[in-house]
Amino acid sequence: MDVVYSHVCGLDVHKKNVVACVITPQAKEIRTFSTMTEDLLSLLDWIKQHGFTHVAMESTGSYWKPIYNLLEMEGLQTLVVNAKHIKNVPGRKTDVKDAEWIAGLLRHGLLQGSFIPNREQRELRELIRYRRSLIEERAREVNRIQKVLEGANIKLSSVASDILGKSGRAMLEAMIAGETDAVVLSELAQKRLKNKKPELIKALNGLVGPHQRLMLQAQLRHIDDLDALIQQLDEEIKRRMLPFEEDLERLDSIPGVARRTAEHILAEIGTDMTQFPSAAHLCSWAGLAPGNHESAGRRKSGRTTKGNQKLRSTLVEAARSVARMKETYLSSQYHRIAARRGANRAAVAVAHRILTIVYHLLKRKQTYIELGPHFYEERKRQHVVKQAIRKLEALGLKVTVEEVIQPA
Repeated sequence: MDVVYSHVCGLDVHKKNVVACVITPQAKEIRTFSTMTEDLLSLLDWIKQHGFTHVAMESTGSYWKPIYNLLEMEGLQTLVVNAKHIKNVPGRKTDVKDAEWIAGLLRHGLLQGSFIPNREQRELRELIRYRRSLIEERAREVNRIQKVLEGANIKLSSVASDILGKSGRAMLEAMIAGETDAVVLSELAQKRLKNKKPELIKALNGLVGPHQRLMLQAQLRHIDDLDALIQQLDEEIKRRMLPFEEDLERLDSIPGVARRTAEHILAEIGTDMTQFPSAAHLCSWAGLAPGNHESAGRRKSGRTTKGNQKLRSTLVEAARSVARMKETYLSSQYHRIAARRGANRAAVAVAHRILTIVYHLLKRKQTYIELGPHFYEERKRQHVVKQAIRKLEALGLKVTVEEVIQPA
């Protein structure tokens, strides 16, 4: 094979050490370094001394990040490659051989780097992913409160849609303070929940023990702490998102995509769509494209490919919120697919369509245009008409089509 790059370096990265293999036209050299910053700087000096222009390594967990940060600062062409794409042939496997294999593939131009955004976007992505983790943790803590209430024979969630709303929060704090009278607790209901006092009295008639009051108090305090952290992250993310307000508004116009969802999408894919050859390529990178598994002329599993799980889960969540909407193009697509393929496949299909729309909106700098809930029916109607005309003309008949206006 032809040599594409003459001076290359392959890195086999681990938690405690990194094995580096450098290949030049004159020789090959292998050295092992610790992953402490001081030793990584020595690795960087060693690479620069040999005049290397290209470096490649596996995307091993998060262990590649410290090395990539230093190489990026020096302006070296660094490829972080999916481990699945550089799997070595079966046989003796050592760290040295892995580093040699990576360097050999890079030397002949056989590696393709993964999409690594710039440092600012990586920082924004970390903030938004951490905020999402806190939101998920808050939801789990709310479920724990519900579990404690069920254990105390309190059926508050059967009457109130949100047990941590103003009414539910007041009732929980009264329970923690030692109030056990269901009638007194029901008097804390506000707004529309006041109309359900008879049901509330039944639901609040339970047996709350001292240990359950202690758990409820700790859980409410934990939720308050999480709310404060989420608010703090919201402010920082909003500040970093100021240059992308126009793109956020474009994405926010898509049904099912709210402000936080739009922020998450931009943090994962950025605003420059030239890094993805097509919308299909972007959907495949996000893990929303159907798999391709065919053998002996038979199509087998069509499971979606592996990809960016954070982005995929966000888009599927947006697709499920679209399903609860009415009179939209995406909701009609969801229900049309769900009727014959199931809700899960429909959610993935709509998530795929949302990401396709995002790609074109960011690339063309346009706003979302709603096609309406009857887009598919209208397109199918036109197809049926054209097909009928072709069949009649094939029989030698001249066809004139006139639309009948239906009476109001």
